Amino acid sequence: MKKYIKVIVSISMVILAFSCNDVTKKEGKLDTVKTEPNLSAKDILGNPNYLAMSYGGYRHVDHGIEPTLNELKEDLKLLSAMNIKVLRTYKVHLPQAENLLKAISELKNEDSSFEMYIMLGAWIDCKNAWTGLEPIHNVESDANKPQIEKAVALANQYPDIIKVIAVGNEAMVKWATSYYVEPAIILKWVNHLQDLKAKGKLSKDLWITSSDNFASWGGGDSEYQVEDLNQLIKAVDYLSVHTYPMHDTHYNPDFWGIPDQDIKMLDNEKIDKAMLRAKNYAKTQYGNVKTYMESLGVNKPIHIGETGWASVSNGFYGPKGSKATDEYKEALYYNHMRDWTNTDGISCFYFEAFNEQWKDAENPQGSENHFGLFTIDGKAKYVIWDLVDKGTFKGLTRNGNPITKTYNGDKDALMKAVLVPPTASEIKAKE
Repeated sequence: MKKYIKVIVSISMVILAFSCNDVTKKEGKLDTVKTEPNLSAKDILGNPNYLAMSYGGYRHVDHGIEPTLNELKEDLKLLSAMNIKVLRTYKVHLPQAENLLKAISELKNEDSSFEMYIMLGAWIDCKNAWTGLEPIHNVESDANKPQIEKAVALANQYPDIIKVIAVGNEAMVKWATSYYVEPAIILKWVNHLQDLKAKGKLSKDLWITSSDNFASWGGGDSEYQVEDLNQLIKAVDYLSVHTYPMHDTHYNPDFWGIPDQDIKMLDNEKIDKAMLRAKNYAKTQYGNVKTYMESLGVNKPIHIGETGWASVSNGFYGPKGSKATDEYKEALYYNHMRDWTNTDGISCFYFEAFNEQWKDAENPQGSENHFGLFTIDGKAKYVIWDLVDKGTFKGLTRNGNPITKTYNGDKDALMKAVLVPPTASEIKAKE
């Protein structure tokens, strides 16, 4: 009888250990640690307690040099300190995506309070993309199927981390002439993933989307508003929309120029009002997508898959162009977008966490290399100087460097690089 009692007690102790996984031993005492429930995309997206960020950990000019596991962990700790809890990745076939999941899993094992979730991107191309041959936009690349298969495998391997799969990144926008696909190809793979969910081969709580320019979602020219897009809008769990007012300071600058009635304002007032117009420009593009979606009788969430503002440009957006890029304007845009999206229950996968110098490898001062909130070597740009002051990054590093401020924290020096946008009259004179 005692033998059976011992067995029962042993079993009970095992059950108790599993059921009390929120209890840890610390300094000889039992302290309770709050553990999060198994959250779904529905719980996370639009929740201001789960800030989102676009992430690429590539640190070298050579994109073939993959970030190490320790480098990924270094970045994850910095982002977690900022209360970033949802990251967007782009190319599931590259090692970074899988290694990032491994790094998150290891950090969770080391610290039960660590929380990070992933929007996993599967890159989609048309036939002949990147080959030098004529792209065939209504036929897909043979590389797409393995991308989707890898995304499915990882989603099943890491269901506690991967909460969204995005089919394609700006894969439908027609200015991506070297690789874009027609909406039917994105629709095919979204339907495939939704079918796997319906059959129990993917979590029913996993959300499926495509991440694309606002125009690709019907919020711009009518050439995009085709039946396959309408069906795609009905098939996804939510719409992931990109909006980039910074680029349109060059391509569509009417909103950017200082109105004639504002000419006598102080320079800082002109800049502040220009950045408010930039935020409202983004809101208009978002609203145009919403209007088109609702015209189809569809009502589902719309989140921002990408938006950002570079701090440097020697091209269209710099001193010889629209005078849009500097750390001051970047900070204003970031804060405007966070304020709007957090208030309205919209997730904003801000682009991006860290500068990546491979994006315009032959032009170090090209804007694509300078969208990060951090520099390559771990300097915090003006937008997050306040976090440095608060000690948010104390004990954390990037490339082994402690986190310090750009410009050595000298705002006067920073402001010398800040230029006032051109006037509306000057913009019209160039047209």
